[in-house]
Amino acid sequence: MALELIPNPSLAQRTTLRLGGSAEVEAVVRDERDLDDLGGFLATQTLRPFVIGRGSNLLAREGQLDLALIRVGAAPGPLRVERANDRLMVRCCAAQGLPGLLGWAQKAGLSGLEGLTGIPGSVGGAVAMNAGSYGVEFGDLVTRVRLWSPAGGLDWVDAADCAFSYRHFSSPARPAGRLVWEVEIGLTESTPRAVRKAMQGIYDKKRATQPVTARSAGCVFKNPEGESAGRLLDEAGLKGVSRGGMAFSDIHANFLINLGGGTSAQALELIELGRESVRTAFGVTLETEVIIL
Repeated sequence: MALELIPNPSLAQRTTLRLGGSAEVEAVVRDERDLDDLGGFLATQTLRPFVIGRGSNLLAREGQLDLALIRVGAAPGPLRVERANDRLMVRCCAAQGLPGLLGWAQKAGLSGLEGLTGIPGSVGGAVAMNAGSYGVEFGDLVTRVRLWSPAGGLDWVDAADCAFSYRHFSSPARPAGRLVWEVEIGLTESTPRAVRKAMQGIYDKKRATQPVTARSAGCVFKNPEGESAGRLLDEAGLKGVSRGGMAFSDIHANFLINLGGGTSAQALELIELGRESVRTAFGVTLETEVIIL
């Protein structure tokens, strides 16, 4: 299978915010054999390489961006691998959608992922950002990650040799690792009914407190240590504030949503407004969680 190259891919079509211009090219990898071609392709490029999953935490600027997007295009379903103590090992491709993985785990009666209900990204993105919600961080479930880089090739790295922290992942053992290809996680056996009930409870809570159906990129800012970015933004008066077609959600102030016809410039203006308002009101400088391209 040959590496597919797509010219001028639209970032608005590849991000949940539905914003942004175009990258120069997108390389779609569907098979391990394509990775050699990807390495050769990247060696010829002066463009900035960027691995894009489902675009659920991205804000892309308008215009033509000097980016070479890299996307894993194949997503075979999750696979039970082996039992280790009280956990069942499950392996899945980075391109696997996180909601699909949760749905598979629910039907299989496997518990551990329920807190991530409602997060729309990919499994690779969940690793790269150490996705977390309702007391669950994806990195806590990881037993090993299969990483690829042009120099080091494709190799499994144990979780003990990885560093997971708040919305961050790195592998000191493979510092040049550029692409998450597969991940293995440990889940516990339960029942489909119990897992479904827990997932439904989480989703109901999120639906009541977050704009889960809106076009957003998830949380805009990281929570400062011991504090809630949403609370700070709310008390600084940002809830519902808009600029053109973009707005801070009137349900949860840490969600930036596209009301329709929004632009990246409007989104960036609101991000700076939110950061400055919280800094003025509380002396706290918020750090963006959303990745700005």
